[in-house]
Amino acid sequence: MPDLTPNVMLSAADVQTRITALAGEISRDYPPNEDLHLVAILKGAFLFLGDLIRVMDRNVTIDFMAVSSYAKGTTSSGEVRMVKDLDSGLEGRNVIIVEDIVDTGLTLAYLQEILRARSPKTLRTACLLSKPSRRKIDVKVEYIGFTIEDRFVVGYGLDYAEKYRNLPYIGVLNE
Repeated sequence: MPDLTPNVMLSAADVQTRITALAGEISRDYPPNEDLHLVAILKGAFLFLGDLIRVMDRNVTIDFMAVSSYAKGTTSSGEVRMVKDLDSGLEGRNVIIVEDIVDTGLTLAYLQEILRARSPKTLRTACLLSKPSRRKIDVKVEYIGFTIEDRFVVGYGLDYAEKYRNLPYIGVLNE
């Protein structure tokens, strides 16, 4: 069982600075008169979504999906299960999936496949954290906040057994 005192990997200031830069990258990729529809993946991406949309310089709409592949452990089960679907349609919209972390890529590949089938105008992905060393499937992520090593991270929406989501920084649990 991990030590329950996370060590800071990315400070709150580093996270906020990078989110502001990501918002600029996203905005530059779309004409100024086009709205964006951001789909946050619950529970982990809710803080990232909130901070991201507050620094975007355009009209945005939001929705939420919930999927599960971790249960209460620290490693992905490899099986993705939808817990909550979207409340609105995606047809003809510029859609950005907002993920907290892309690890194996299995969850994101599943999400991209089911959302692409709903005929959005565009479909891209923004993640706060990416662990490329853990990929089991090649999945496209257009906007990456930070690329990190294979460590179990918590804070800023990410949890361990539903704890630590409230931390304003990204921390590593000691093992």
